[in-house]
Amino acid sequence: MHALPDDDSWIADHRRAIGDAIRRERLHQNRTQDDVWLCAGISRYTLQRAEGGQDVTLSTLLRIARALNVPLSHLVEAE
Repeated sequence: MHALPDDDSWIADHRRAIGDAIRRERLHQNRTQDDVWLCAGISRYTLQRAEGGQDVTLSTLLRIARALNVPLSHLVEAE
């Protein structure tokens, strides 16, 4: 088992990496934020929060992954 670091800064780093992966995949597919948030059934603000590395729910990440037609692991393993 891995010991957790003394602070939670690693969580913010991982959230930013996930947000970067979402943005990278969206741009790779030549899709706009409007296209993705509408397809995912979430708000524009929620997609912007996800791409910005803010805290979003697992359900939101699953919706975004489905809208981008990629497995969730493709977004969360990127770092």
